[in-house]
Amino acid sequence: MITTPRYDPRGDFLKGEDTVPYIHFTDEQKERANSVDLPDFLEWQGEKLEKSGGEWRWTSDRGITVRSNEWYNHYEDRGGGSVSFVREHYNLSYPEAVTMLLNGEQGEVVTNDRQKSRKEKKPFELPERSDTMRRVFAYLIKQRYIDGDIISHFAHERTLYEDKEFHNAVFVGCDENGVPRHATKKGTYSDGSYRGDVESSDPRYSFRHIGESDTLHVFEAPVDMLSYITMNKQDWQRQSYVALDGVTEHAMLWILEQNPHVTKVRLCLDHDPAGIEAAYRLTEILAGRGYADVEPMHPMNKDWNEDRKAQLGYNPEPARENPKILSFYEVFGELYYLHGDILPEKADTDTIGRHVDLLNRRYRNGGFPNMQKSLNTIYAHSLVSAADQMRRIGKPVTMEQLAEKILCDYAPHKDRGGMRSRCEDMSRLLRVMQVQSISPGIRTTTERESEINNYVSLARECVKALSFLRLEDQRQEQESGAAVHSMVMM
Repeated sequence: MITTPRYDPRGDFLKGEDTVPYIHFTDEQKERANSVDLPDFLEWQGEKLEKSGGEWRWTSDRGITVRSNEWYNHYEDRGGGSVSFVREHYNLSYPEAVTMLLNGEQGEVVTNDRQKSRKEKKPFELPERSDTMRRVFAYLIKQRYIDGDIISHFAHERTLYEDKEFHNAVFVGCDENGVPRHATKKGTYSDGSYRGDVESSDPRYSFRHIGESDTLHVFEAPVDMLSYITMNKQDWQRQSYVALDGVTEHAMLWILEQNPHVTKVRLCLDHDPAGIEAAYRLTEILAGRGYADVEPMHPMNKDWNEDRKAQLGYNPEPARENPKILSFYEVFGELYYLHGDILPEKADTDTIGRHVDLLNRRYRNGGFPNMQKSLNTIYAHSLVSAADQMRRIGKPVTMEQLAEKILCDYAPHKDRGGMRSRCEDMSRLLRVMQVQSISPGIRTTTERESEINNYVSLARECVKALSFLRLEDQRQEQESGAAVHSMVMM
C-alpha cells in the first residue's frame, strides 16, 4: 500500500527531503482528470442531480452545484475543479482521485534514494495457504461456473490457492523466474464481492498464463480470464492470457516486452462504458509502441463470466453500450451530407470564426437549445474548407472521405468535459487557424496539411459537442420523467 503523498496546489507532488513515496501523473493525465464532466461523473456513481438554471444541484449536498468540470459550495463560498471535488467529497488522496476520474488508469510510483534509506517499503508476502481448496473450488465451480480442470491447472501451478485466514481465492502473478510478485484476493463468501490486492504487489505481474502462440488475451479480472478459458478450452494452453486487475496497462505491456513472440493483442474487457473506453485507450497505447494487430473482443453480456452463465441457461447481466459513442455515431450520421449546399468559395475562416464567437455567447447566456445551428455551420464550413485545401495541394479527396476520417479518429476516452471546455477548445483551435490563414509568404505543403488537419479537428469537435448536447437533453428528459413518476406515486 502506498502512503498517501503530499500534494501542492500546483498539481504535482512535493519532492523535498521530507517526502514519502508519491505517484507521478503526466500533465496529460492530470489535465484529462481535471476536465471530467462532473454531472456525468456523479451520474455514473449513482448520485442524483437536479437541474438548477444552467447548473446541476447535487441532492446529497444541496449547497453544492456542478457544471461541466467545476463545482461550487454556495454555503461556504468556494469551489474548484473535478479533482478537488473527488478528493474532498469522496475523501480520497490526490492519486486516488485522479485514478478514479480516469477509470482506473494509474500513475507511476516514484521513490527517491534518501527516502528509501529512511523507510523501506514493506516486502511483498503471500497470504498463508490453507491446507485445502474446498471453499475456492466450491465458489469457482458452483457460483462462477469455471471448469474444474482449469482450476486444477492453476492450482497445480501454485498460482491459485485458498488463504488460511479468510478462505479467499488468491490469484498469484509470478515474474519470469517463477517468483510470486503480485496477488489478488477474491472473496468466496455469498456473492464473492470482496476483492483486494496483497500489499506491495508489483502491478507488472498480475495473474497470467504465457503460452507459445503469438496472441495475448487481456482481461479485467481473473474470474473473467478463467471464464473465457472455460468457454474456449481447445488448445488453450498455447495462448497467453493476463488479468489486468482493472484496466491499467502495466501488466500487459510488461508481458509484451518480455515475450517478443507475442505480437497480437485481443482486448477482452467488459462490455460496459468503462470497458469500451479502456479498449480505445489501450489500443492507442499499443499503437504507439508499434503493435498493429490489436482488436477488442467484448463479451456478448456484461463480462465473460456473464457469458458463461448465459451458456448454461442462466440469466446474465446484460451488456451496456457506451452512450457517448452511440450519440457520436447518431450525430455523425445526421451531419454526413450537411455540407452539400456550401460552395468552396463560400467557406472561409471568417464564417467559422463568427459562429464560434456566437457559440460562446450562446453558451454564456445558457442558450444550449440555440447552439446546434452554429455547430452545424462550423462543421460544414470546416469540412468544405479542408476539402478545398486538399485540392489546392494536389491531393483531392471527397467530402465523404473527410467525414469518414472524423469517424475513424474519434477517441471516446478523450471525449470529456462539458460545453464550456468544448467551446474553449474550439476557440483555441480557431485562433491557431486564424494565425495560419494570415501568415505572410507562400505556405509550404506541410503548413497547408497542418491547416487541413485543424479544419478536420474543428469539425470533429462540433460532432462531439452536438453529441454532448444530445446526451444532456436525454438526461433531462429522463430526470423529468422520473420526477413526474415520483409525484404520481406520492
